[in-house]
Amino acid sequence: MERSLKNVLVLSFGFLLLFIAYGGLQSLQSSLYSEEGLGVAALSTLYGGMLLSSMFLPPILIKKLGCKWTIVIAMCCYVTFTLGNFYASWYTLIPTSILLGLGAAPLWSAQGTYLTTMGSTHAEKTGKLGKDVVSQYFGIFFLIYQSAGGFGNLISSLVFGQTPTQGSGFLAVLLIALFLEPIKDAQQESEGEKQASPFWSTLLSTAKLFRDKRLCLLVLLPLYSGFQQAFLAGDYTRSYITCALGIQFVGYVMICFAAVNALCSVLYGKLAQYTGRIALFALGAVTHLSCIIALLLWKPHPRQLPLFFVFPGLWGAADAVWQTQNNALFGVLFEKNKEAAFASYRLWEALGFVIAFGYSMFLCVSVKLYVLLGVLSLAMAAYGTVEYLGSKKVARLRTEEQTKPAEEGATQTEI
Repeated sequence: MERSLKNVLVLSFGFLLLFIAYGGLQSLQSSLYSEEGLGVAALSTLYGGMLLSSMFLPPILIKKLGCKWTIVIAMCCYVTFTLGNFYASWYTLIPTSILLGLGAAPLWSAQGTYLTTMGSTHAEKTGKLGKDVVSQYFGIFFLIYQSAGGFGNLISSLVFGQTPTQGSGFLAVLLIALFLEPIKDAQQESEGEKQASPFWSTLLSTAKLFRDKRLCLLVLLPLYSGFQQAFLAGDYTRSYITCALGIQFVGYVMICFAAVNALCSVLYGKLAQYTGRIALFALGAVTHLSCIIALLLWKPHPRQLPLFFVFPGLWGAADAVWQTQNNALFGVLFEKNKEAAFASYRLWEALGFVIAFGYSMFLCVSVKLYVLLGVLSLAMAAYGTVEYLGSKKVARLRTEEQTKPAEEGATQTEI
């Protein structure tokens, strides 16, 4: 356990250092570089690169380089984006935004693959259920990773309008390169197996995974994850916080979101082995459903200061479900195709961000809340269908196992 936990902590703190630097820059892009739309163009290019990358790059890089070195190279893409912001222009921000977008999907796919593989391996050695250990590892990761949001927003609040100049991205690369242990995927235990997969087959593995009807249903979960994160970061902060309290409160409200998210992440990671993931998904859905209905009815006023923090706190408690349990679910259900599954996850989550930011300027807040309500309902219905199909399959396998001894006994009697 000590060795596995050490690797989980190294990975988590590496992401923390990386996103303290990157998170502050991302949140200030449109404010810092509003001239001629450079900031918005950079963010659009970034997400466009991420969508393209998600379809092809993660399985190739992870199979060729392994999770560790894929993470290192992808982190370097983030560092170049940070460097580009020191001399911000169309000639520096756009190319580095493309590079960051291309690196984002491999980074997160390798992270998900690494934690799933590490959790499954540890579970086999200790006789525990793989899904429980994987869920716990994702809980620990998001506890530490979400702290980056708190630090980043604190920096943005205290020095709003100034370009962050941390060099923590370099420390993240060094930490992962020096201290994270390489790990082989369960399906790549021998070099022969690794070379057996044709290049084009690996390249198209993300698209081929959509033959699995479970994935077709589950993509609504990351899609909703993108929608709801975009709503909080964009619409809630702009339409509720800025209008009623002023922009100086945005950072502090987002700190509340990040703090609750971090604490609930580790709680859910541990709690999943006792309650099961269905109960946690239900908790997340009910919490967000309640928040959406309340926001539709609420008329914000500066005198209601505590309420402005209650909503992001509850939103963070629900988002912790989507972050920990979505990742654990994709890792466990598609264990034989983890790289492609996590690439698909990032593809649909990025698509959710792009769509939400795309219609943000054209729809009023109430319509956006109804869209969230609709997508959440569809996502939960699809998830419930997957769980139902899985329970039917388990029941059928148990029935077959119970009937086999009886059939074998009857055969021996006849002999």
